[in-house]
Amino acid sequence: MDFINRLITAVTETHPLHPMIVHFPIALSGAAALFILLALWKKDAGFEKIAFANISLTALSSVFAGASGMYDNQLNYLGDAPNASLKMILAIALFIISTVLTITRWRNPEIFNGRAKALYVTGYLVSFILALVLAFLGGVILYGF
Repeated sequence: MDFINRLITAVTETHPLHPMIVHFPIALSGAAALFILLALWKKDAGFEKIAFANISLTALSSVFAGASGMYDNQLNYLGDAPNASLKMILAIALFIISTVLTITRWRNPEIFNGRAKALYVTGYLVSFILALVLAFLGGVILYGF
């Protein structure tokens, strides 16, 4: 029972919440970009469906990552973490792009085969690049530049 109490204390009080959550949008956007590229290469609709599921989860998880980042910034850095405002702008951009991709694909399941295919694929790649830049900036907060 002592282990469980220590684990709960570590997760809720000792360790910052953001690092535990932030890996989800990074990994999901990377998986989405990988599967959309595989869909292009193999011309396989199954890969595109997997990419769509991943980008949808990217949009959802970016909300939690952003909220936990703002919380940890206030708690651990008194609102003054390095590059915090830039990270917020980029996180909002990631959320908007991944959400627009999700809604667009949900409303138009044939978008991957239509005229907007290049824009659709570019959105996936931009989402992953944004997640990578956000990850780098998070590393700058922890380890410096």
